[in-house]
Amino acid sequence: MTRSAARADRRGGPPPSPEPLPAPAVDSHTHLDIVLTGFRPEDGQPPAEADVDAEIAAAVAVGVPRLVQVGVDVASSRWSAELAARHPDVLAAVAVHPNAAGAGEADDAALAEIDRLAALPRVRAVGETGLDRYRTGPEGWAAQEASFRAHVRIAKEHGVALVIHDRDAHEEVLRVLDDEGAPERTVFHCFSGDAAFARACAARGHVLSFAGTLTFANAGYLREAAALTPLDQLLVETDAPFLTPVPHRGRPNASRLVPHTVRALAEVTGVEVEELCAALTRNAERVFGPWGV
Repeated sequence: MTRSAARADRRGGPPPSPEPLPAPAVDSHTHLDIVLTGFRPEDGQPPAEADVDAEIAAAVAVGVPRLVQVGVDVASSRWSAELAARHPDVLAAVAVHPNAAGAGEADDAALAEIDRLAALPRVRAVGETGLDRYRTGPEGWAAQEASFRAHVRIAKEHGVALVIHDRDAHEEVLRVLDDEGAPERTVFHCFSGDAAFARACAARGHVLSFAGTLTFANAGYLREAAALTPLDQLLVETDAPFLTPVPHRGRPNASRLVPHTVRALAEVTGVEVEELCAALTRNAERVFGPWGV
């Protein structure tokens, strides 16, 4: 997400927490630093540890005890790795976001730092990386694809998952993955494709992660995609502070709102909520590894 998108998605105050889930689930993609400070705060200071711990505790209270904190540039990737190292409920993903890459930020030094961070024990994924044909124009596509390919190679070198940002670039993303050879554990973050694309991804063994967009009135195509995705290839996420699920769309998102999306996914798939939570947790541990290690 861009800074303008962050501002647009933060209308109104934080919504109330939902009813807790009957079993634990995982927020497989969140940006706690952006939730608490926005993009690159003026003073350059990261969120206060007490504020971060309060956000995590609020998620735990509704049955979301485990999070994946995702970097979008070198600074946020370092912070994500540091948070995961100190907090047992958090694992990290590190990357230069596709839109930043399209703007020239994925230079050799940045990629070398992502490579270094990806070797850390609590960093379990490289991402979010991928292609974005919506916010990046044609002049940035070559740099974006080069960065994506570099991130794929970093993930494979370190044996960690790959977390993909795919916006208006479905076929191009699959082309790169097929060409490079996708890592064994590849996640389509905030899956945005239709049923046909879901079948193509699932056939390749990729994991589809659904966000609050699943609950939007105009997202019938996402519900169709989720309904046909094998249970063992599903994840759920917030992408907080973005993509807040109904009934709080447009207000700031947070990991504690995952239960709304889990319940919507249960309705779509026909799987009981408790059984779905267990499957989502198993899938997250298979993709990212155990949180307690």
